[in-house]
Amino acid sequence: MPVIVLIIISALINTTAQLLLKAGANHLKLSAQTTVWHYLLQLMVNPYLMIGGVCYVASVCVWVLILSRVPVSFAYPLGSIAYITTAIAATIIFNEYLSFTRIMGILIIIFGVYLISRTA
Repeated sequence: MPVIVLIIISALINTTAQLLLKAGANHLKLSAQTTVWHYLLQLMVNPYLMIGGVCYVASVCVWVLILSRVPVSFAYPLGSIAYITTAIAATIIFNEYLSFTRIMGILIIIFGVYLISRTA
């Protein structure tokens, strides 16, 4: 499988993990009286957080495979694809606001990914 495909897969798994962690965070019931133990218990029984953690482990497995094939100086910047997919997905799923400045930042990242991918 081409490395760029693996990088995209890793980014999508990472995006999924981020979205699950956000969903899990949204389901936490926290107050000023929440103890550390109660907080930790909520983390351990939250299915969104558990599945998000599994996604991170899967993402790391794919990432190690990527690093076995290409230099980290090439792979790591391309991993920023996850920033793009996460921002877009969060806007769609969580109705998060994507300001003009954030959109410009995403476009700069896309341009950087394009430049780095041309060096492969």
